Amino acid sequence: MERKVKIVATIGPSSNDKVTLGKLIAGGMNVARFNFSHGTHQEHAETIGLLREISTKLNKPVGILQDIQGPKIRLGEIPIPIELQRGQTIRLVKEDEKPSDDKGIIQLPVAFEELFTSVKVDDLVLIDDGHIKLRVANLGDNYLNALVEYGGIVSSHKGINLPGVHINIPGYTEKDEIDIKFGLQQNVDFVAISFVRTVADVLAVKRIIAENDDLGLPPLIIAKLEKPEALDNLETILDEVDGVMVARGDLGVEMSPETVPNAQKTIIEAANRKGKIVITATQMLDSMITNPLPTRAEASDVANAIFDGTDAVMLSGETTSGNYPVEAVEMMDRIIRSAESGFERWGHFTPPMYATGKDAESITRAARELAHDLNVAAIVIFTNSGRTSILMSKSRARVPIIGFTPNPDSVNRMSLLWGIDPRYISMSSSIREMVNKADQMLLESRDVEEGNQVVVLCGFPANTMRSTNMAFLHNVGEKL
Repeated sequence: MERKVKIVATIGPSSNDKVTLGKLIAGGMNVARFNFSHGTHQEHAETIGLLREISTKLNKPVGILQDIQGPKIRLGEIPIPIELQRGQTIRLVKEDEKPSDDKGIIQLPVAFEELFTSVKVDDLVLIDDGHIKLRVANLGDNYLNALVEYGGIVSSHKGINLPGVHINIPGYTEKDEIDIKFGLQQNVDFVAISFVRTVADVLAVKRIIAENDDLGLPPLIIAKLEKPEALDNLETILDEVDGVMVARGDLGVEMSPETVPNAQKTIIEAANRKGKIVITATQMLDSMITNPLPTRAEASDVANAIFDGTDAVMLSGETTSGNYPVEAVEMMDRIIRSAESGFERWGHFTPPMYATGKDAESITRAARELAHDLNVAAIVIFTNSGRTSILMSKSRARVPIIGFTPNPDSVNRMSLLWGIDPRYISMSSSIREMVNKADQMLLESRDVEEGNQVVVLCGFPANTMRSTNMAFLHNVGEKL
């Protein structure tokens, strides 16, 4: 049986060669994430081209998710890693400022000058995902002194978090704009916006895409929810995106760790209620960076995200720099399948509450009820943009859902959708031709048997690119 929850795997040094990419796809990767905080455009272009070549050869669609960096606060260049001791006073300075002559005080450069005008005494400065904790002691001109509360080793370009500190900066940078334009040239399928705080951050990126995209379907927009402010503005953000990512790493730094599970459930529930894609991410199988098996707690974590109703789960360090990238994907596949077998008993899902009155929304709801009442073999969708597949995916039908499209871009975009099995089919001039052609493909792939009943969703007339406005029952193999 086809797995319904999808796997997003981040590509990096451990996984960007031809052999490993092929094994990741064969092992169950549905979407490849490219983190634009790292790597050059040339490197990303070469890997994207290689991935698409392998995907075509294996006849397994794989979506490309471009994850833009956003206004990440980082340390500057540190020539030699430095160990900070608890109780020590250190100094943070502007990256381009000449270090002061104070003897005996460690000075760390910060590649973000707004830091020094945003914090105040007693604010926390967290480095490297909170592994190092500093508290601001006093402020000077272009520097601050801080007391080390949790020590550790710091090195160049480690991330900085400022929990509770509001920084008035744009939601995207000049680098992000350049990266988005490059992503559009590569025809990426999804763009993930980092550090979203308000709907304005989303609208700014959508404007860049609208002004520069002329290659076909625009990429779907995924908002990464990493800041507490994003939770305060969750409903308005959801209204403007195609999906969200529960980015638990930064959430667990900006918020106290014990509050993250509630935040995760809140986000998944809200996304499903609004009919939006939701990816659960960060540290899902973190121990597999260095070990061939996950902990039992990690397996339970993945399963619980599935029981909550996530559409996809994501691997980060496990597949970028880990020792077992292929094994991590294969393990994720097994955990998902096991969890899905218990979803009827343990799962929770909030159905979408659409209020637009569009035909496609009503028809997908009706198709789900037809499929369950009549125990049909599958739901078959004919779509050009893939939007009907999103609606059908969020209905959580219990039968296989096969999405046929004549648009290659839509095939890849459907790779992220819960329960959707994307297939390419050539354009037809009539519903008769379209259904007969699909029948042949279904029988050849043995997805259904001749005589099985399926629910068909399509737009009528078939050759006019109409949005979905028709659903009917069809016996596979019966000529129309």
